[in-house]
Amino acid sequence: MVGLLSAAFLSVLPSAGALAQTSNVCTSPAQKLDEKGFVEIGGIPQWVTIKGERCDNPIVLIVHGGPGNPMSPFSDVIYGGWEKDYTVVQWDQRGAGMTWGKNRPSEDTPLTIDQMRDDGVDVARYLTQHLGQRKVILLGGSWSSILAVHMIKAEPDLFYAYLGWAQMVSYRDNLPATYTRLLDMARLAGDQDSITKLEGIGAPPWTNPRNFGILRRIDRKYEGLATDPAPAHWWQRAPDYATPQAQEDYTAGEDYSYIQFVGWKGDGMFSQVDLPALGTEFKVPVFLLQGEADYLTVPEISRGYFDSLMAPVKAFVLLPRTGHDPNSIMVDAKLKLLNEKIRPLAD
Repeated sequence: MVGLLSAAFLSVLPSAGALAQTSNVCTSPAQKLDEKGFVEIGGIPQWVTIKGERCDNPIVLIVHGGPGNPMSPFSDVIYGGWEKDYTVVQWDQRGAGMTWGKNRPSEDTPLTIDQMRDDGVDVARYLTQHLGQRKVILLGGSWSSILAVHMIKAEPDLFYAYLGWAQMVSYRDNLPATYTRLLDMARLAGDQDSITKLEGIGAPPWTNPRNFGILRRIDRKYEGLATDPAPAHWWQRAPDYATPQAQEDYTAGEDYSYIQFVGWKGDGMFSQVDLPALGTEFKVPVFLLQGEADYLTVPEISRGYFDSLMAPVKAFVLLPRTGHDPNSIMVDAKLKLLNEKIRPLAD
């Protein structure tokens, strides 16, 4: 359950900030929102930012990927334009970013999908109470596409819709497909360096966490040849996140979360991912965006999962010149779906 941290919101540096946890802070529909601070979620303080031009706009909860890669440092640049029509919420998950810095878990403190699912549900519930709304719109990609589906399945009544991208499906489906795709591409290109590395680690499953990093570096190499890069200015951190301590915390949380995801012996959270086992019936609309050149969550696997789903409304959009990592094509496509398909569900 969400607990009370502070009766007042302090718009100051992250080390001192706390969000008010009253039933409804919106005193008028036209009230502007610009909040940042810690909310007690799952028994620990977790970092949440809330920004929008009007209190009565639909809430968009963007669940970050990684795990361990919060978008809060970059949200103003990437998603600032959305704030006219939506209330944009970023949440640094357990073990990541500002939340890691506040709590500093030891290396042997485990992360679990169930625990993070419950955290996410509590964040969504907090937002409905805090802003006086019935539901939120849930966005997630890559790791957070796993987390978001678990959240939707656990508490569908909290959500208007799910908008996902780089949709993960299961360990048994995604990882072998990526390995095979990259090895085939390396052989076709005569890329002996990548061939040697891929053949050296062998086909998954793996017990060495280094193998995941080797695969990801080769994936980024080939995706970089087939996609439009994100604008460089996207990755300039907002001032609160640009301090040496904040950057150190971000990196430490990234390292911690990575090991929790893959596991020291390949037995981390990723090995437990099996979204089809949760059931293919969804009680909310489902919209999936998929990069055509996403070799980490290859389109065939994401499309197969999508085709199996039963939902009130669903749509699948394949995007050219787009891979696993975000770029302008992907972000523009998200906003287009929000405006044309999802916003009417929340009005």
